[in-house]
Amino acid sequence: MLTMKAKYALRAMCALARAHGRPGADRADGPRLQARTIAQHSGAPGKFLESILVDLREAGFIDSRRGQKGGHTLARPPEHIMVGDLIRAIDGPLAAVLCASVSAYRPCSDCRDPDGCTLRALMREARDAISDVLDRRSLAEFARASSTPTLLNLEGDAR
Repeated sequence: MLTMKAKYALRAMCALARAHGRPGADRADGPRLQARTIAQHSGAPGKFLESILVDLREAGFIDSRRGQKGGHTLARPPEHIMVGDLIRAIDGPLAAVLCASVSAYRPCSDCRDPDGCTLRALMREARDAISDVLDRRSLAEFARASSTPTLLNLEGDAR
């Protein structure tokens, strides 16, 4: 299940992806957006968004700068950021149960034979299907396809 934190993170990254490549005051690849602009675009409460932006920065998806020319921008082109990686950075593994996870495998305490467990096999198949979709979709594609309207003129926030 996708958490609200991940939904807000994806919306925030869409705002940054849409700004990417537009003329910016101090970057050739786009303006830095203020947190309040991103919060308005994503619908995220300001303080909650600030913690999400910290997580995204620590995961290497965005660059942040304080000060008069501060703000947030993508750390790399949106074509090189996969939606699956963003979700994993915020919510953790894509698997519904940890015994089906690739990155955070942990056997179930009540399972006698993890290798022969049909529930685990089914959950691995579901994880693989989800991963196949999310790991093939770039942030650039997601941002273009997103039906979330841009609430502000993002070019006007290049400070």
